[in-house]
Amino acid sequence: RTVPGELKWAASPSEGGWEEVSIMDEKNIPIRTYQVCNVLEPNQNNWLRTDWIPRSGAQRVYVEVKFTLRDCNSLPGVTGTCKETFNLYYHESNEDRESYIKENSFIKVDTVAADESFTQVDVGDRIMKLNTEVRDVKVTTRKGFYLAFQDVGACIALVSVRVFYKTCPLTVRNLATFPDTITGADTSSLVEVRGSCVNQSEEREEPKMYCGADGEWLVPIGGCLCNPGYEEKGGACKACSAGFYKAKSTDPGCAKCPPHSHSLRDGATVCDCHSGFFRADSDPPSMACTQPPSAPQQLISVVNETSVVLEWAPPHRLGGRSDTSYSLECLICQTGSHGHTGVRALPRNHSIAGLKTTRVVVSELRAHTHYTFIVHARNGVSQASGAGAAQSVSVSVTTNQATPSPVSFIQATDVTRHSLSLSWQQPDRPNGVILEYEVKFYEKDQRERSYRIMRTFSRSVDVTGLNPLTVYVFHVRARTAAGYGEFSTPFEFSTNSGGASTVKQSRTQRRRNILTQVLHKNIRTHGCCFSFSSFRSTCTSYMHTAKRHLHNICSYTTISHPPLHPSFSSLVSSPALASPTVAGVKIYVDPFTYEDPDQAIHEFAKEIDVSCIHIEKVIGMGEFGEVCSGRLRAQGKREIYVAIKSLKAGYSDKQRRDFLSEASIMGQFDHPNIIRLEGVVTRCKPLMIITEYMENGSLDAFLRKHDGQFTVIQLVGMLRGIASGMKYLSDMNYVHRDLAARNILVNSNLVCKVSDFGLSRVLEDDPEAAYTTRVRHIPIRWTAPEAIAYRKFTTASDVWSYGIVMWEVVSYGERPYWDMNNQDVIKAIEEGYRLPAPMDCPVVLHQLMLDCWERDRAERPTFSQILNMLDKLIRNPGTLQVCVSVIPEMCVPEWSLCEWLQSIGLERYRDTLAAAGYTSLDSLLALTHQ
Repeated sequence: RTVPGELKWAASPSEGGWEEVSIMDEKNIPIRTYQVCNVLEPNQNNWLRTDWIPRSGAQRVYVEVKFTLRDCNSLPGVTGTCKETFNLYYHESNEDRESYIKENSFIKVDTVAADESFTQVDVGDRIMKLNTEVRDVKVTTRKGFYLAFQDVGACIALVSVRVFYKTCPLTVRNLATFPDTITGADTSSLVEVRGSCVNQSEEREEPKMYCGADGEWLVPIGGCLCNPGYEEKGGACKACSAGFYKAKSTDPGCAKCPPHSHSLRDGATVCDCHSGFFRADSDPPSMACTQPPSAPQQLISVVNETSVVLEWAPPHRLGGRSDTSYSLECLICQTGSHGHTGVRALPRNHSIAGLKTTRVVVSELRAHTHYTFIVHARNGVSQASGAGAAQSVSVSVTTNQATPSPVSFIQATDVTRHSLSLSWQQPDRPNGVILEYEVKFYEKDQRERSYRIMRTFSRSVDVTGLNPLTVYVFHVRARTAAGYGEFSTPFEFSTNSGGASTVKQSRTQRRRNILTQVLHKNIRTHGCCFSFSSFRSTCTSYMHTAKRHLHNICSYTTISHPPLHPSFSSLVSSPALASPTVAGVKIYVDPFTYEDPDQAIHEFAKEIDVSCIHIEKVIGMGEFGEVCSGRLRAQGKREIYVAIKSLKAGYSDKQRRDFLSEASIMGQFDHPNIIRLEGVVTRCKPLMIITEYMENGSLDAFLRKHDGQFTVIQLVGMLRGIASGMKYLSDMNYVHRDLAARNILVNSNLVCKVSDFGLSRVLEDDPEAAYTTRVRHIPIRWTAPEAIAYRKFTTASDVWSYGIVMWEVVSYGERPYWDMNNQDVIKAIEEGYRLPAPMDCPVVLHQLMLDCWERDRAERPTFSQILNMLDKLIRNPGTLQVCVSVIPEMCVPEWSLCEWLQSIGLERYRDTLAAAGYTSLDSLLALTHQ
């Protein structure tokens, strides 16, 4: 319609076929047409070809043809020669060089028929019955193409030929721009298009859409989020105006600045605090700016001898926060020095620098001493720059008279048939001038039904009139102007049968006195940090008495904890050192209580689409199949490395249930020292369990590989992580039953995590499965005696296993009980044998192992107590320096070599030692491991 002159399309034949003719349309507007009307002559073959049409990137073009066609019935005498159709062809070509029509090079598109035809009457009435037909052609191999129209005997006029292709137009969807995109070659094809984020936005998930064949956008996926400081408006990201902010891209939009803060510019990501207000590092941007608290109010004190009760009211102004805490500072005014020596504070659950309560008891102060106590109030912004010093209130008190503390140690000398001499040290806290001492004694068999009292001004006394060969119990207490203190703990001494003046004590009493002496020596030297060296199982029964006595002395919280050892600082920030906080009481649910195992697995574990898992390599073989490493890319989450357990083909229903039960168990746990379950694959084969990947593998193999390369404090850190995980399990009432170093996994940060929860039902399925018929399922070397003999599996039996794990860790993965067979191990334990300390093992660690291996399970420590003990060792690394490398001095009483060997069950080596020149206990001190 728009060409003013001739089109000059190629026609064949050039004469008598298609002719280019100008006609008037129904509005009397001239238009160009191509016409042919050779209806009287048979076998017509008239071709008309367009000019070369460049493809322009199109893969499918559409041809719209508008034409008129004469009804053959209105033409007399043309029966058999007149047609009412024409044919449409196309030919692809790289360039416009073809000046004539090659019919055989064209490909037929379709035969086109008219919906409406006209007659001679219509022409007279100037009625144009225009037909419109559209055909599509796939053009993908050349740069352009020709169209051709073949007339086979019709009376036809081409009024308009329009060639076009379709595109999906430029659009913005989910803050991503999608460009103008040409549709695909096929009518059903979808072209995937990646969008680009609009200005001031970032990808949330890769933005994609599909361009359909009809030019419509389909299936939007992903999108973008406006950057911090910007929000979405009209498909674009606009800056937050002054007074508003947006902290994260995931926030829904700009928010008004919280109270006591402001933003002065557009696009703020956080609002600045007003002068005098602050925000802590841990405060979210949405939180109002706050102030430090004012000073505590109404501090009052009540003095009770050498104890002071301090109480105060909360600050009048809390600063808009709820995290107010208090710290206590003690000033001894007589000396003008600050210090906390000898001061203890209660309650025990709070350190003195982070008290949440407004009441504290300070005890064990000096008598007749003037103290000033300062209580500081702090909150989360007290340490902020510009916040100023913490507000405080103080009170001064003077302590009263107090009775002396108990005498800590008594020793006997010059023991005869009817007398002995006693001596002792002054009490650690005399609380004044000692006026006299009182000695109470009685025969042990009388049990204090009949006793005698002696008084003396010195720290010694001669006791006479005693019966020969009799054990006596002695107590000593001191008196000041404030009165008598408490009696000491009992000390037992025996008179002899005559002869030389020697101290002849029972073996029991000698061991007890040695332990007590070392106990008090350690208390005076290290405060509450103590260690024991055992006489193997012989000393074990006295350890509990000594520890209970020590607990009475040390059961308080000191003013401040010593800092952690520097070599342990890398582990302190590890999540393994953070004790888990369990909201409410969460109890483990046995998945075998479910009739349908699939119900348990779907309740406790997340189903993962197998397409999200990429397996990289096989790293081992499990009981049920291969264990591989790989990567997991869940939708909307970052890719992580994982371990993948698979169930081998041909499994039975029981194997499937046992395999999935481990995932049902793991799925209930959430703790930094328990292996984390990522999910399961149960809807296709093979079945898979997906867990976090632990780079360093099992603990026993890892320690053997790095033998001797860690410090003691690092080994204790590993043990602390395992104990933390086991405490979590015991709190949930879960019994592991197979705790061993091989079932502890280690990640790249040396964090140890408890794994392998597959033994939870083995013993309950088979009453004969103790150790005879299915010994491979019962780890004899790690299992408590009552669990082997009576199948009594409890948290206490897990504690026994933990003691073996401690031994494995300190010995760098050595096999417990070495090459002894299982029956020999069972027999040795039954006879009282316990594993000796590994080389360079600190005394206190070996003693903790022995505590875990108590025959009576009620005497074993709980995991909570083990965890507290390890925390104390970490905070007081000096206690880890005493190693069981030689026989300690405390284990060398005045015995003969024969007596000592007999007491520890090794008398069969007497002759061997004697032959090597070892004839006394002193000579044994030269023995080495070699």
